[in-house]
Amino acid sequence: MDRSDDTASPQDPRYKYPQPPFKGQSQPWPGLARDMDPPPDHGETSYKGSSRLAGRKALITGGDSGMGRAAAIAYAREGADVAINYFPTEEPDAREVVALIEAAGRKAVAIPGDLRDEAFCRQMVADAVAGLGGLDILVCNAARQQACESILDLTSEEFDATMKTNIYAPFWTIKAALPHLRPGSVIIGTTSEQSYDPTPELYHYAQTKAATMNYVKSLAKQFASKGIRVNGVAPGPIWTPLQVSGGATQEKLKQFGGQTPLGRPGQPAELAGIYVQLAAEDGSFTTGHIYGAAGGSGQP
Repeated sequence: MDRSDDTASPQDPRYKYPQPPFKGQSQPWPGLARDMDPPPDHGETSYKGSSRLAGRKALITGGDSGMGRAAAIAYAREGADVAINYFPTEEPDAREVVALIEAAGRKAVAIPGDLRDEAFCRQMVADAVAGLGGLDILVCNAARQQACESILDLTSEEFDATMKTNIYAPFWTIKAALPHLRPGSVIIGTTSEQSYDPTPELYHYAQTKAATMNYVKSLAKQFASKGIRVNGVAPGPIWTPLQVSGGATQEKLKQFGGQTPLGRPGQPAELAGIYVQLAAEDGSFTTGHIYGAAGGSGQP
């Protein structure tokens, strides 16, 4: 798999991308990648495809930024047509992704909307199927992460918004997608190192990621008889808008990723190859597994 502009000499992973300390910065939820400093790398200039997903049709929730954007770029450059979902305020980031998909010569379908609405989730799948002419890759990636120092300060409204985005939305989306998924199709959930090594201020987010890891393993068993594979990706600290729009306290943001053995946060581009591998034909015996990329931290 040729996915980077690597030279003959390998790069030292400690210094390949920016290290903390980072500048203090804050954005309204859900945040925009284009306004982050430094900007995240989603593989815009580095990912080189090799037709591993030629002719495939993918729907990615949260496809405007972060790991969803990295997956969308990689999938398009591997030959897939891609539909991306995103929150309406993320339109500026989404337009960039659509342009990148189309620049790869693939069809792009943009589906803005709020995943906390069951009717929207059903319509999103219908729009993706209509726009792409089918569906065989579903990436449930979108998530809500808002740091809260104490459970006493966590409102029922915020708890509910996190559960609706991270747990209910994949439930509704997978149910709507299943009738369209033929044998050989794949479902990929984005979980987190938080699922097995939670930090105290992410009490509500972490439990949704534990649930994600569990539904991946459960549905992998349930859907095996249909010839549909289900796997998960568990990132560690990754430089995405989640962090600058309330997902990390300002104190932790400045040192974000510095606790990993590699001494820095990961970039979305560093997970793109995992999403490709889990969707590709040569991963056909892989189901019910969680693939991590956490810079050496938080491994089970």
